[in-house]
Amino acid sequence: MMQKNILYGIGGLVIGLLIGFLAANSINRSSSQAVIPNQPTVAPVQNPQVQNALVKDQPTRGGMLPDITEILDKAVKEPNDFDAQTKAGDVYLQIKGFDKAVEFYEKAHRVKPEDYETIVKIGNTYFDSRKFEQAEKWYQQALAKKPGDTNVRTDLGITFVERTNPDLDRAVKEFQTSLQTNPRHEPTLYNLGAAFYKKGNLEEANKVLSQLETINPNGQLAGRLRQIIKAEG
Repeated sequence: MMQKNILYGIGGLVIGLLIGFLAANSINRSSSQAVIPNQPTVAPVQNPQVQNALVKDQPTRGGMLPDITEILDKAVKEPNDFDAQTKAGDVYLQIKGFDKAVEFYEKAHRVKPEDYETIVKIGNTYFDSRKFEQAEKWYQQALAKKPGDTNVRTDLGITFVERTNPDLDRAVKEFQTSLQTNPRHEPTLYNLGAAFYKKGNLEEANKVLSQLETINPNGQLAGRLRQIIKAEG
């Protein structure tokens, strides 16, 4: 009974954190949609309240999950249930509880080590918590299975830009490899242009901007890259 009461307490805490997070997130989204920092940093392209220079190419969070207490209860009681571990990870990811999310996702991975989506989710979660070296490890695992995954390849490239000791040449290589699969992939082009900008290679950055403008001249990413490059001039 005591263990059950503790579990319900955790579930209630998570629910409260989730409600608070979503409310704050809604306020932030409505009040800061046009902010573009001067220095390039990473931000998920799906997150409209942050307008930065590099854009993560994959969504990590899903929609609201029902009955959080039941989900966490099942995950604790059935550690070999793949779906239960995945759903518990999703719950913690909703409130940016990255360490707990990874814990559950890695349990799910141990149950089904070949599941591609779980490998990518672990990489994304490490990415969102800015642990880029760990994210690289999982993205590499994913790409060993699906080397043509443009989204994962692009996010792998960003990990080399955003880590403490950037490797911009490696980032450019990954973005260019991604474009071999899909040369019109706007997030990859955008990130390539931003990487060239950070390298100080404005000539190449402008070439990438021209490609973006040809594909989608009125697109958000073309506009953002244009503004970054103009700020330099």
